[in-house]
Amino acid sequence: MTTPGQQQDRFASLVDEHKKIVYKVCYAYCAAESDRDDLAQEILVQLWRSFPSFDEPQRFSTWMYRVALNVAISFYRREHRRASKLDARGEPVLETLAGAEEPSAEVIMVRDFIQRLDPLNRALALLYLDGNTYREIGDVLGISETNAGTRIGRLKQQMRRAFDAPEKD
Repeated sequence: MTTPGQQQDRFASLVDEHKKIVYKVCYAYCAAESDRDDLAQEILVQLWRSFPSFDEPQRFSTWMYRVALNVAISFYRREHRRASKLDARGEPVLETLAGAEEPSAEVIMVRDFIQRLDPLNRALALLYLDGNTYREIGDVLGISETNAGTRIGRLKQQMRRAFDAPEKD
């Protein structure tokens, strides 16, 4: 049996190890920095609240994606701004999580493309670009492996058209 302190340390360690998931989801679902910070806070709160239900045999990253995407989709649908944008140290949440990285032009193009997608396709694109298998994507989103593969194929075609890249056989 773990103590509350051990559980908190374990949670902090796992979140730190997979913090880029929060970063990616926030950038995919929010254009404004203040909204991204608000969403990051909501995701972290929900992760902590849900942590006791984390199932050990499941990969933490898969579980974290599921929670983060559910929160992001709800946040996106609400289109509600929160007043609090800072963590306890007075630093923007996303800078605390991932550092102030300056994205390349290619990353900005892909991020802009993803932001124009509907919430489900955003989630699919994020999970795929993060190297998840169709099965893992299906598990996170509650769809079949085949459905995930089909949808990813359609997204690839849509992206090729958007970037004028020739299709490969």
